[in-house]
Amino acid sequence: MEFVDFFERLEDFGMTDALLPFLLIFVIVFATLQKTNLLGSGKKNFNIIISAIIGLLVVIPHVTNSYPQNRDVVEIINNSLPQLSMLMVAIIMALLLIGLMGGEASWIGGSLSGWIAIIAFLLVVYIFGGSMGIWENSMFSRWFGRDTSSIIVIILIFAIVVWYITRDADSEKASKGFNLIKEFGDMFKK
Repeated sequence: MEFVDFFERLEDFGMTDALLPFLLIFVIVFATLQKTNLLGSGKKNFNIIISAIIGLLVVIPHVTNSYPQNRDVVEIINNSLPQLSMLMVAIIMALLLIGLMGGEASWIGGSLSGWIAIIAFLLVVYIFGGSMGIWENSMFSRWFGRDTSSIIVIILIFAIVVWYITRDADSEKASKGFNLIKEFGDMFKK
């Protein structure tokens, strides 16, 4: 039996359709419940039961084909995770390069980790939206078409860059904006 055959056998048993999504949802819900003490301190047994129920409530409709088309949570997870993994590797590599070159992660008066967190959040929303098929038939793309939408996005990015270059750095609004970005980045340091 080859190594590839082992994974094909696991796939035949429903590893990516049932077991891995269940474990992923179970672990995320359990870790959240444990960290937040939502049900109270020391309630590990209740956290396990609730996490298992939520994991099963997500996986069972997938196995029984009860989800509507393009709304199957397990398919969305399975389609999004490879791209999210690539995004996480890219972010870690960017932070490693920043650490190797300069050591300090501050940029234009704000925390670079805040900028990376905001960009990562937007990319996660984009990846999950793409997996759900939201962006293909969005109102924006129906009104303007793909080429015009691309031009509008480029103009918006250019406008943001021009605004950052020409803004008044001493103004109170600019400092509040960068403090907000710094605080957002500081949330991920703990």
